[in-house]
Amino acid sequence: MSNGSTLPPHRRLRGALLAVLTTLVVAGLGGWLFWRTSGGDGGPPHGAGPPAASRSPGSGGASGTDRGPDGKDSPGKGGPHGSLKGKVVVLDPGHNPHNRDHGREIARRVNIGNAHKECDTTGTSTDDGYAEASFSLDLAHRVRTLLQQKGAKVVFTHDGDRRYGPCVDERAALGNKAHADAAVSLHADGSARGNRGFHVILPARVTAGPAHNAAIVTPSRRLGERLAGRFLAVTGSAPSNYVGHGTGLDVRSDLGGLNLSTVPKVFIECGNMRDPKDAAELTDAHWRQKAARGITEGITDFLTR
Repeated sequence: MSNGSTLPPHRRLRGALLAVLTTLVVAGLGGWLFWRTSGGDGGPPHGAGPPAASRSPGSGGASGTDRGPDGKDSPGKGGPHGSLKGKVVVLDPGHNPHNRDHGREIARRVNIGNAHKECDTTGTSTDDGYAEASFSLDLAHRVRTLLQQKGAKVVFTHDGDRRYGPCVDERAALGNKAHADAAVSLHADGSARGNRGFHVILPARVTAGPAHNAAIVTPSRRLGERLAGRFLAVTGSAPSNYVGHGTGLDVRSDLGGLNLSTVPKVFIECGNMRDPKDAAELTDAHWRQKAARGITEGITDFLTR
């Protein structure tokens, strides 16, 4: 036996628990400090994932409730709880359920600064026909409810109430007009079977034509990092295995919604609709509520820290 064998049993147990707790605290703090110093505003190092403190699958997902967009819900245990009173958040639900009926209109080309692209697209869907446009709109309603509970003013770029669109340039303009403190475009990807996981798209610096987004590149990265970290923690979903080299982050210069934005903005691809395992999550209302909570916590973290 160890030197503690002469102590009463209850004192030996208390000492053992104290030693374990001390080890966990030191290890957790060390991992957090390593991530902060290696990533910072420049993002996680190449090939690294979101903060180590957020890696435990499903952490935060078991706390609170998983009610629908009209129910009461609270952030995951250990997540950000700051008030968002006075903050404006723009939610941009990807695509529009009615786009499929307006092919000519959404094919019109618009200027995104460094190129011309289609006004909008129909988006993707699962093999069973669950449309990305329906997913993004449902998720937006859930996120709006949670953000409003924190006191934020939430502005939608659309609520399925338009004939089509809005076009990608107008989506950016709506966020700019609202003077948003943060803007998030909600999507799901349509990649090959076997490609799994989420990723957050960050704006590259674009200064061409009507695009002048240099001022929002750094704060958008901070928003994206916090969004990726909290989404992972709450949903337990892994970062993409096909985009971002395991970081869950991707930088692009071909998206009008980012090129033309003058407020911090990112896109989140919540999973791959064409992969059966990801599709099973994306079509599950319980999982979508966790996704909404992760997104809400990421936005809150960005706006309050």
